[in-house]
Amino acid sequence: MEDFVLKMSEVFRALSDPTRLRIIRMLASNMESDLCVVELAKKVGISQPALSQHIRILKNVGILDGNRKGFRVYYNINTDVLKNYKADVDKLFKMAFVKCPDWGKCSGHKRHISFRGVKR
Repeated sequence: MEDFVLKMSEVFRALSDPTRLRIIRMLASNMESDLCVVELAKKVGISQPALSQHIRILKNVGILDGNRKGFRVYYNINTDVLKNYKADVDKLFKMAFVKCPDWGKCSGHKRHISFRGVKR
């Protein structure tokens, strides 16, 4: 359970930036063709190095895949990963409304972790 909550906190952190959400939206709405960093940076309106940092974060949580073609890497959305994260978010919401005794220290948890990631 603790691993699940920690994994989801990483996903939420990756999705918490408006620029990263714009990158996802841009790639998701353009599924028939992949875009490289140069094209994405122009469309988002940020520098290539800044865009590369955002892409690294999204790749680390598995949301983006990259395919090298010549000297450039083209990025696309990993829809299977996004579908799995949606299912995980649904699971989190279901868990949020299950009553736990003793102020959230549910059975099976080694230690309580709130939705803010704060260990108690």
